[in-house]
Amino acid sequence: MATVETTRAIVRPHPRAKVGVEIGRYLGRAVVYGILIAGCLVTLVPFLWMLSTSLKSSTEIIRLPPTLIPERPTLQSYRTIFTDPRVPLARFYLNSIVVSVSVVTMILFTSSLAGFVFAKYQFFGKNLLFTLILATMMIPFQVTMIPAYLILARLRLIDSLWGLIIPSATSAFGIFLMKQFIEGIPSELIDAARIDGASEFRIYTQIILPQMGPALATLGIFQFMGTWNDYLWPLIVITTTEKRTLPIMLTWYNSQHGARQDLSMAASVLVILPIIVVYFLFQRWIVRGIALTGFK
Repeated sequence: MATVETTRAIVRPHPRAKVGVEIGRYLGRAVVYGILIAGCLVTLVPFLWMLSTSLKSSTEIIRLPPTLIPERPTLQSYRTIFTDPRVPLARFYLNSIVVSVSVVTMILFTSSLAGFVFAKYQFFGKNLLFTLILATMMIPFQVTMIPAYLILARLRLIDSLWGLIIPSATSAFGIFLMKQFIEGIPSELIDAARIDGASEFRIYTQIILPQMGPALATLGIFQFMGTWNDYLWPLIVITTTEKRTLPIMLTWYNSQHGARQDLSMAASVLVILPIIVVYFLFQRWIVRGIALTGFK
């Protein structure tokens, strides 16, 4: 008994050593939190500066030293944009919404269907075809831009919103993401449905799609943000003012009011506002979808 007590006294850490370990643990956490807070500030400061500048008057913007929080917040820059007859803002919003929602809908359908085929079916040339699809992700858009424009010209889709929607109907990234997710769905569910007499398309719509909520939400959010912010392709295809999307409007507006930072920042806030709303509505699906698909 005396030997056991002696051994415990030897193994038990010294109180000072225990305090040192706790201090080291707290210091490590403080360093990690400090790095994360610094990263958040670096990311958020441009957005906060943009929002703050949009709420300042012209005289406060050029004042030195500059202020982050407006001393007298005003919505005059937003009123100027909304009342500008040369800026049909509602029309630009409608064009961007039509294009973004149409592209997201078509990509979710084509990507989930192709991902289902590549994940659960065996056919000749499957691996080669999937490799070729993935290889298209390595080709810069500038390489395919001119051929795509010539095809649209043959189809007479230049200066049409269909010219923005149809070329974006499929996504190699979306097919890859859907395939990764569907491979985790048990094949026994599909076999049981076939035994019950379900058709292949019914298996896709009633067995596969209901289980793909996180993956579809993740792909939909990424694609919505990419389509909403797309600038180069709409700039090439759209030539009339009434069919412009918001990023083109923002560039044109900044060129017309380059000396008015308050108007430029207010227009930028109006362009990114729907993206922020969509992100906060569906942001929980992003982390869950990426975790379930194993996408890094």
